[in-house]
Amino acid sequence: MYDIIKLLLYSDLGSDLSNWAMFAFRILLATELFRVHGMKKFRGSDGKPEVVPNPLGLPQFINNLVATLSDTVVPVLVILGVFTRMAVLPTIGITSVGYFVVHKNDSPEVRDVPFMYTICFLLLLATGPGSISLDNYIFNHFFNI
Repeated sequence: MYDIIKLLLYSDLGSDLSNWAMFAFRILLATELFRVHGMKKFRGSDGKPEVVPNPLGLPQFINNLVATLSDTVVPVLVILGVFTRMAVLPTIGITSVGYFVVHKNDSPEVRDVPFMYTICFLLLLATGPGSISLDNYIFNHFFNI
């Protein structure tokens, strides 16, 4: 059990510079996701909430819920570094579907946005948030025996 918790929460990138760089990366990435895509969920360009594409044919409520959470709640969790590796999974799913399904026939200029978000969140999944995070605090305070 300890190994699973360590895998999910522990993240030290080896040096202070690397950990501070990941801290800055997390904040900038999550802020941009929320600012550009999350805010559309509340009010689109015409003042109404964004209509979320549903290319997989999921129930509309589920589709909207996952898209809204991945663009509004996940960025907050990523900024704080709370359960980061688990939190990024919905966003990786949404951006991957955007790249491989929704924008598969679009130009590279359109496809690069979901591609870049997918790559960035995959990096967070692989590395974790670094030691400057609540994940690290939770692990060290409650589980580091």
